[in-house]
Amino acid sequence: MLDKKIAFIGSGAMAEAMIAGLLLQGLAKPGELLAADTHLKRVDDLQKKHGIQPFTDNKKASAEADIIVLSVKPQRLTEALVGLKGAIPNGSLVLSIVAGATIDKITRGLNHNAIVRSMPNTPAQIGKGITVWIASPDTKEEQKKTARTILGALGAEIQVDDENYLDMATALSGTGPAYVFMFMEAMIDAGVHMGFSRGISEQLVVETLKGSVAYFQKINEQTGMHVAALRNQVTSPGGTSAEALYYLEKAGFRTAISRAIWAAYQRTLELGRDKPVHIPESNNNE
Repeated sequence: MLDKKIAFIGSGAMAEAMIAGLLLQGLAKPGELLAADTHLKRVDDLQKKHGIQPFTDNKKASAEADIIVLSVKPQRLTEALVGLKGAIPNGSLVLSIVAGATIDKITRGLNHNAIVRSMPNTPAQIGKGITVWIASPDTKEEQKKTARTILGALGAEIQVDDENYLDMATALSGTGPAYVFMFMEAMIDAGVHMGFSRGISEQLVVETLKGSVAYFQKINEQTGMHVAALRNQVTSPGGTSAEALYYLEKAGFRTAISRAIWAAYQRTLELGRDKPVHIPESNNNE
């Protein structure tokens, strides 16, 4: 039990995931969780579902909290910071899950120095996420421990010592589920095209992905084998896998994935408004 009041500024899906995770793991009581949102219905719904304290005033919610979680959309962050500037209690920790928002921007925007910037992903909603995070130099060790506990309620967590990794993580793991879902969708549709019912096709794809990831984790744990070596193991010369992989390579599958992640990375930098944005031109020869 953290025995601290936690205010969520912005009450979207990720904020609810954190609320649910904290309650599920017994780290907080419902009355210790405060959710603020401009939409009264949203916070009322969270109160009915989780028993939290609802607010429509960010300042009032923050004034009562030991930990303030910034969970607004990136496009609304500046507005939220303006409204909260000077209102964060001394000694409180600010934990941000806003994509692209740098520690410097949050520190200046709030006039507050104890900041943890993090990037979770959507599987956090079921406790299976991965979160990369970094703390500002003025964040105390006890506050870092608290941040690690809160983020651990969402799944795995990795603390880094370079803030640039947060932008990279946003593009790779933060946005990563979208790539996986699109890949799944394409595989399922291909199964339907061949003649499977959608239900059977979905089951085949889901179990294949789950089994492949579990198999890789087990083998990698035991031997340190690279994922490429496992791919070679299931690719017989002249076989069906070899034919499929040849077509994927010819169609530029690797390049498309790499460029998609790079584009997400550049967009993250753009959201932070700290660095110039450059998306490389497509090269048809690759």
